[in-house]
Amino acid sequence: MSEDLLYNVRDGIGHIVFNRPQARNAFTLEMYYGLADICAEVPSDGSVKAIIMTGAGDKAFGSGTDMTQFRGFSTPEDAWAYEDKMEEVLSKIERCPVPTIAAINGACTGGGAAIAACCDLRLASANLKYGFPIARTLGNCLSASNLRRLTSLLGAGRLRDIMFTARLIETDEALAIGMISEKTETVEELQQRALAVAEKVAGHAPLTLRATKEAMRRNASGEPVDDRDLIELCYMSGDFKEGMEAFLAKRKPDWKGH
Repeated sequence: MSEDLLYNVRDGIGHIVFNRPQARNAFTLEMYYGLADICAEVPSDGSVKAIIMTGAGDKAFGSGTDMTQFRGFSTPEDAWAYEDKMEEVLSKIERCPVPTIAAINGACTGGGAAIAACCDLRLASANLKYGFPIARTLGNCLSASNLRRLTSLLGAGRLRDIMFTARLIETDEALAIGMISEKTETVEELQQRALAVAEKVAGHAPLTLRATKEAMRRNASGEPVDDRDLIELCYMSGDFKEGMEAFLAKRKPDWKGH
């Protein structure tokens, strides 16, 4: 794992840190690919129950793709290949089988904002600045898939607003529109709260969470929804039987994830 992307697991919680604070945690392609691999390779043995993503330092969660990554672009194929690869990365984040939590500290723009949008839960510190100011900076565009994700999160009207005006959403607005679920005053409080939320989520039925994630992803993607596999996953599981027995016995269920 590169020093620019840190990952470790403590007590069943995976911790991912975007570790380029000197560059406001701008993403290299290797960081994107490493993040995608982590999400795609989460073990199925229950050793990882949730993942927290955050940026090193107190200035930025992630400020988008490092501009040096674009210097070699000279053909349409270069641009198409980049967006295709980004779609692969973001899809792997969305399909991560365990809940993902973005602990957003400071600037969360461009690729960083796209990653946060793919997470299941978002918490932010008081210095949040979220958006895609490319209409006044780079002059590139978001893919249709990314616009679909963001429309689901922000609503079509607000997405047009921030894209056309190139403004950034701040913490109070993000909380009011449901883009984030909680606000903290400091980055230290943010990390503590993100861990508390992750630990709470980690104590719930993993198959219920996995099926909910995947069904919501299918609904949002516009795919024809056949959810019989997800229903079978939960209702035919030992966890479902355990949940019923624990409920009747008025005890806490012992979730196994199968």
